[in-house]
Amino acid sequence: MTNEYKKNIKKRLVVLLIVVSLFFAGDAARLFYLQIIKGDDLSAKAQNQQLSDMQVSAMRGTIYDSEGSILAQSATVYDIFIDPHNIDNEDKRAKVVDGLSSILKMDETQKNELIEKTKKESRYVVVANKVENDIKEQITKYSAQNSLGLIIGTKQTTKRYYPHGNLASSVLGFTGSDDQGLSGIEAYYNKELTGTNGRIITAKDANSNALPIDYQTSIDAVDGHSIKLTINESIQYSLEKGLRNALNEYQCKGAYGIVMNCKTGAVLAMSSLPDFDCNDPYKITYQKNIDEINAITDEKQKTQKQSLVVQNQWRNFNVSDTYVPGSVFKAFMAATALEENIISPNDTFNCSGSIQVENHTMKCHKHEGHGLQTFTQGLENSCNPFFITVGQRMGVHTYFKYFDGFGFTEKTGIDLLGEASPQFYKEEQYGIVELSSASFGQTNSLTPIQVCTALCAIANGGTLLKPHVVSEIIDSHGNTISKVEPVQVRRVISEETSAQVRQMMKSVVDNGTGKNGYVAGYRVGGKTGTSTKLGESAVGEKDKYIMSFAAIAPSDDPEIAMIIIVDEPNVDLGGGALCAPIAADVIKQTMSVLNIEPQFSEQEAKNSIKTPALIGMSLNDAKNSLSSKSINYKIIGDGNSIVDQSPSANTIISDKGVVLLYTKKEDKHSVNVPNFIGLTVTQANKLAADNNINLVVSGNNVSQSSVIAYSQDIEAGTSVEAGTVVEVSFKNIVAVLD
Repeated sequence: MTNEYKKNIKKRLVVLLIVVSLFFAGDAARLFYLQIIKGDDLSAKAQNQQLSDMQVSAMRGTIYDSEGSILAQSATVYDIFIDPHNIDNEDKRAKVVDGLSSILKMDETQKNELIEKTKKESRYVVVANKVENDIKEQITKYSAQNSLGLIIGTKQTTKRYYPHGNLASSVLGFTGSDDQGLSGIEAYYNKELTGTNGRIITAKDANSNALPIDYQTSIDAVDGHSIKLTINESIQYSLEKGLRNALNEYQCKGAYGIVMNCKTGAVLAMSSLPDFDCNDPYKITYQKNIDEINAITDEKQKTQKQSLVVQNQWRNFNVSDTYVPGSVFKAFMAATALEENIISPNDTFNCSGSIQVENHTMKCHKHEGHGLQTFTQGLENSCNPFFITVGQRMGVHTYFKYFDGFGFTEKTGIDLLGEASPQFYKEEQYGIVELSSASFGQTNSLTPIQVCTALCAIANGGTLLKPHVVSEIIDSHGNTISKVEPVQVRRVISEETSAQVRQMMKSVVDNGTGKNGYVAGYRVGGKTGTSTKLGESAVGEKDKYIMSFAAIAPSDDPEIAMIIIVDEPNVDLGGGALCAPIAADVIKQTMSVLNIEPQFSEQEAKNSIKTPALIGMSLNDAKNSLSSKSINYKIIGDGNSIVDQSPSANTIISDKGVVLLYTKKEDKHSVNVPNFIGLTVTQANKLAADNNINLVVSGNNVSQSSVIAYSQDIEAGTSVEAGTVVEVSFKNIVAVLD
């Protein structure tokens, strides 16, 4: 072997070694890249190919009213999906499309979209969201019958239900498609209501099909916390009924109301109309708005109007908007003046119909003036010049001290999203004109929740409380994990002043502008209000108004405070005519819910008589029993003893009522309830007597032509037993724009 040959061999070996080294270096580099640089990504891809990781939705917590009635609840529903990868022939495609389109009731367009989905390059394509269990069962059965188990699948998820639709919608809010709260309680307490989703992890074969259950691991979902509200379903329903009637009758822009427990700050009812169905929040509910939208011909403008209307019906005006409170504010002026000994309830002032403030003439709503009146009568009459004079006596500093004390310079901190800030003059911005205007409620803009919260301070003895709508948070096992206790903000006025103002407010209802707020047996205190919406009327248009009525009951030891507001009605009647009747109906219902028995005055007791138990008595004894109580009666039949009576024993009837005495069972009479709406008290009593109906007068019971019936608890035309008691509510329709 020559040296030259050896050299060539060595060269070849070196080259071979270099090639082999480069080969291994490349593999090492590739291995480093795959394991270190791309290791996590490739591991995830491998895991994705080998494992199916399906999320199991947690149940969102339930929302209850104060008595445990369900207001919002989640239920199990299902998403339907397909695996187009396993559709390997047209026969399978036809079965998938025909079966799903039939069960899901798809139209032609939706069916064509489903066909396109079956052709996608994907292992998971959703074809229907949140279907009910009966639909899911039909699909599962169809899939099994046609051997489509590897193509059609179902995934468990949840859907939010609101059993009462519109009830308390502005408080509850609603959730989006991802089950996240978008407004109201649903949004404010979203973190507490939202649970932790579970997982089902399943191994897959080489074709990405799920292996048997032995290869499956699951992590249970943890349901969200439930919430118990302070809202009472019965009181809420009563409030909404009254507001909705006003909204539709007077074609208002809106109607709003709050009922609060004045001793705790708990909100018992809150409504903002127009509202929405929590199950279908994008649907417009108020016919007036629907008609206005339909009248728009430009499609772009129509779309914009629709969007605006939908967003407005989601707003909770009571919390998210401000308004000028008008004469309702005089109750707080009265409290300030009495607390500071600026005036006493019996001090007098002569109202001539107007008062001069610098170069401004400020008028009373009664242009001819109220004449000489006490401070109590000034509140009863809602006299502007009187309260302007009182405001000027107290001065800016004292006025603002209590304006701030009642909470009008800050948000209340209620547990709802979007609370608006009040719009008010700072102390240094007040001049004599601003102070005079503010003294009868026409300068500053406040939220209704501020006004009602401050009203609670007048009612409860002088303490400002923080309002709240949630009472408890409860975990998925039923354990209370958080309970809301009353929060005292500060004392504003003394108990003595509170008692004086409450008595004055009772006089407003008994003798003044608030007579429509009267409820027999419950000593209601109130204050009417009408405020002009400055700057919102076009040139040449009449002024726009917002009407209101503030109420407390029972006035001697209040349990509740309330504010009722009607925004831009189509008639200018004032808060006493439009809002006070709503308050009266709600007070009556609330007192019943709170188990507060009526305490009738001597006159009220005389007008409200309990029928005695007469069945089994001889006819003569029954007649004597009724005569001793001055109760009218009619005898039906020719027997000698009473076999039945109408109305039954212990029923409340008026002093003009009548008891039917039956001496034979077969002689029972039926009558049709007449229509009392629009009649005066005198006319209604006569019509009731003529038809053998017992009439109970509710609300304003003054016998005058301006007091008319506006509702009855049994619908006209209903067939009832003769002697049946029909409760008819009356109100005064005289306009007082105070």
